[in-house]
Amino acid sequence: MRRVPVSALPVLARHLGVSLEELIGEQPGPARRGPAPKLQQQLERLRQLPKAKQKFVVEMLETVLRQAG
Repeated sequence: MRRVPVSALPVLARHLGVSLEELIGEQPGPARRGPAPKLQQQLERLRQLPKAKQKFVVEMLETVLRQAG
């Protein structure tokens, strides 16, 4: 089993896109304000796209938001 310094845990959690509690297997505390779970899932899927497709999606989103507001 490999040991990770405690000081590295916040950095590791941030890079993995999870909370520190999730990383160490604890139940997360009370719900925090933030994006809805579905939006989080969509953002994760967006991160996995090639850069060119990410840019296309962002441009489309910006266009829709400009038209709506």
